[in-house]
Amino acid sequence: MTEEQEEKIRQEMKNGTSEKMRDAIRLWSAMYHNRAPWQDEQVKSLSLPAAISAEIARLTTAEMQSKISGQERAEYLNQCYQPVLQQLRRYVEYGCAKGGLVMKPYVDGDSILVDFVQAEHFYPFCFDSSGRVTGAVFAEQIRMDEKIYTRLERHELSRDGYQILNRAFVSRTEGELGREVPLETIPKWSALTPAVSICNVDKPLFGYFKVPYANAVDTTSPLGVSVYARAAELIEEADKQYSRLLWEFESGERALYVSDVAFRRDKFGRARVPDKRLYRLLGIEQGGDDLFSDWTPQLREENILRGLNAILRKIEFNCGLAYGTLSDVDYVDKTAEEVRASKQRSYSMVCDMQKALEQGLEDLILAMDVLCSLYHLAPEGNYHLSFEFDDSIITDRSAEFAEKQQLLASGILLPWEFRMWYFGESEEQAKNALGDQASEEEEKKQETGAF
Repeated sequence: MTEEQEEKIRQEMKNGTSEKMRDAIRLWSAMYHNRAPWQDEQVKSLSLPAAISAEIARLTTAEMQSKISGQERAEYLNQCYQPVLQQLRRYVEYGCAKGGLVMKPYVDGDSILVDFVQAEHFYPFCFDSSGRVTGAVFAEQIRMDEKIYTRLERHELSRDGYQILNRAFVSRTEGELGREVPLETIPKWSALTPAVSICNVDKPLFGYFKVPYANAVDTTSPLGVSVYARAAELIEEADKQYSRLLWEFESGERALYVSDVAFRRDKFGRARVPDKRLYRLLGIEQGGDDLFSDWTPQLREENILRGLNAILRKIEFNCGLAYGTLSDVDYVDKTAEEVRASKQRSYSMVCDMQKALEQGLEDLILAMDVLCSLYHLAPEGNYHLSFEFDDSIITDRSAEFAEKQQLLASGILLPWEFRMWYFGESEEQAKNALGDQASEEEEKKQETGAF
């Protein structure tokens, strides 16, 4: 690689993402890993970023089922796809925390595996009119013999086709790319091809799961933002308030202030204190006539907890979570309408997340299909990708049940239709379970003209 080509890659990695977005991604990553800039010996962590990301990932992928159906090509793709689903929740959590996740397939022998690339190792530099990433650099690092090896994999979709370039670099200093070295000198990357050109490709060969929140950090950037991007300052305040609570208990620990004449002495003439946490020494002058006095201060934990709970509720609102996900609902009186609105906000957020995940997985399967044809891994053929999520996560099940009961009572909904919805039965199963009642209700509905 010439110096000009190397400098081009460096500039692409810098220019594709604004400084604001790079700083924000670093902050979100540090918060997730409990290394936020405000955390020190005095400010302890509640681990809220990890908890928020984990909960949203859980809601998004709860009881998720997806499969690829069709002929031989579809069966092969599904065989490679199912292992991805088994570890999806963990990586969706990383994507939620850092704003996005790239799912990049690659061929390993006669199978297709998927590499999950987190936001801090993903450098997009080219986008189409819809904001879809069409050019990106992916970074991978390994440490060996006190050296840092970095592999840059550059993808670009253009009119001339799809180009993939692999380059390796070595450095002894963190944060520096260093000098280029041949791929074959690193065992893990020795089988990689330095350059690949693919024709007849109209979409990038990776799927991008993007958190579907508006980007308030950089409104011109098509990248996603963390699920807690709008609550970063509140999370800082929550950590500080939690630290105040810990200090309240630590500083308010019961103690006995005892005159040092009440203790036996060691060979050096020092008082032998049986429990330094419980006993505090007083000099003879300080102790006066009393050998000891009790110190049991009144704790203010109730007020501190109420303050912490108020902050947690604001965090829940800013992150699209229902009240009670992080906060204690017993501290605040809420109306039924507030509860309903809170849950609806969470339902809407989860629904949007599931749609974004579907889109990312659809692009992943499309990329896997292209690789399957390119490497002749399975016969040509069509496939169908299906998704099924737990409806109770994104719908108010109790409200829907009450609504269908009303429809059933008014004759608009038939009993066998109700059974199909409630028990998940087929039409035949539901009618057989009801027996003659199903036929009678059907005739009655036709006679009355109900619909």
